[in-house]
Amino acid sequence: MKTSFKAMSKYSIGVDFGTLSGRTVLVNVENGDEAAVSVFEYPHGVMDDRLPDGRSLGVDWALQHPLDYIGVFRATIPAVLKAAGVDPEEIIGIGIDFTACTMLPVYSDGTPLCLDNKFSSDPNAWVKLWKHHAAQNEANKLNAVAETRGEKFLKRYGGKISSEWMIPKIMQIADESPDIYKAADRFVEAADWVIWQLTGRESHNSCTAGYKAIWHKKDGFPSNDFFRELNPLFSDLPGKKLSLDISPVGVNAGGLCKEAAKLTGLKQGTAVAIANVDAHVSAPAVGITSPGKMLMIMGTSTCHILLGENEKEVPGMCGVVEDGVIAGYYGYEAGQSCVGDHFQWFVENCTPDEYVREAESRNIDIHALLTEKAEKLKPGESGLIALDWWNGNRSVLVDVDLTGVIVGLTLATRPEEIYRALVEATAFGTRMIVDTFSENGVPVDELYAAGGIAEKNPFVMQIYADVTGREIKISGSPQAPALGSAMFGAVAAGKEAGGFDTIQEAAMIMAKVKPLTFKPVTENVLLYQKLYSEYKILHDYFGRGVNSVMKNLKEIKKEARS
Repeated sequence: MKTSFKAMSKYSIGVDFGTLSGRTVLVNVENGDEAAVSVFEYPHGVMDDRLPDGRSLGVDWALQHPLDYIGVFRATIPAVLKAAGVDPEEIIGIGIDFTACTMLPVYSDGTPLCLDNKFSSDPNAWVKLWKHHAAQNEANKLNAVAETRGEKFLKRYGGKISSEWMIPKIMQIADESPDIYKAADRFVEAADWVIWQLTGRESHNSCTAGYKAIWHKKDGFPSNDFFRELNPLFSDLPGKKLSLDISPVGVNAGGLCKEAAKLTGLKQGTAVAIANVDAHVSAPAVGITSPGKMLMIMGTSTCHILLGENEKEVPGMCGVVEDGVIAGYYGYEAGQSCVGDHFQWFVENCTPDEYVREAESRNIDIHALLTEKAEKLKPGESGLIALDWWNGNRSVLVDVDLTGVIVGLTLATRPEEIYRALVEATAFGTRMIVDTFSENGVPVDELYAAGGIAEKNPFVMQIYADVTGREIKISGSPQAPALGSAMFGAVAAGKEAGGFDTIQEAAMIMAKVKPLTFKPVTENVLLYQKLYSEYKILHDYFGRGVNSVMKNLKEIKKEARS
């Protein structure tokens, strides 16, 4: 009698830490099929009003609780194993991606200072989320000092360092809570911190270091003289509180430690990839491994990722990092701080009761109702145009103190007209980014899109195709960042373990793109060209210093609240 044995499949796990939740996807390494997905909503969400102990926060704060991230591992990894009926022995690797710059101060053993009762009531001890904008004064100082000193790194970041990034956030901690700064042994990206929790050893990735912490593959961090000019306390920042041990994406960060194996149900020693960023890790998930192809990761915000063969100076880009996305190329990043949040703001604050009742009576989402009404309009029919700066401008102006504008409102304006104008504004913002790259020697020949909006909203994607005048290809996975992380997890495992030796090899097997694309409609392209011309006028008038009313209003707001 012969006994047949079923050969075990090989799987990799990708964990995507988003703004409000974390999701895990279990992927078959042999074909890229997603076997199971699990989502965990952060219990503390985004803390932008007060701390867990009730202490009020100031304007533009956005904090998170680090234990929410551990909850993602605890809840979702066992869930996908159970749902797919997969044995931990079949898991060859795990990778993660994170929003960035999301950072926190920790002790030498990785314990966050916010979990120490001595510091738990100080907001500067907590995780500063990517959209924490309360460090704008520090960013302004950093940019002024760098400009005066002629620091060459500024050109690699479009001429300005954003308040969303690592150094301004550390500056805020040192300015407002010097005891927190002195007590912290390390300032780490949350991406690196969760890898620390999985492996039991500290590691740092080149993606966040290059794009968010002013680190360069050849030059390292800026000079100690520069940091001391920012703050005398910073003489020990690079090398002591910011690690110099930085690893490229795709390498193995170590094996899963005993505690993490118990937490997740995975096998101790399972390969763990160096941390990565949600946007950057998504590029290979749609098969982008060469220049000329821009990926838009569209959710609450949008991040734009593009590869180039040379290092170019592009105004307003968020950064250019050698090997930052795919080894052998320069990875360029740009972004918009408010996209899905833009539409959600309108739904939550401006939707009439009659629309809510109509949506409820038809058992459809209010976004679906507004979309249904808005897509009946022709481009320009509403007479409206908006600026997409409800959460500041990340590219190409790099200024979080800019705010939103709608022009053309009348007593006859309908909600769906405003909704469409807000969608169009985000598309105009993307075109501004595309044009800026193309005009500065980094061509954009093809557009790809991933994320919740790309997956669920053809209305929005058609507007983007019409506004940019380019065909748009859509990710074949609704979990593109998690898929990309799983791909890097398979690369960390290596070919001998059933994975891959390069991300290009992984992309050939595991990447996914839908057969459906969105092609620009000629008539709409011509109409949107007229509207885009008006958008550019408003963009430069309010955004390039001609009229500073937005900044003045913010100052008045701060004075009134103090």
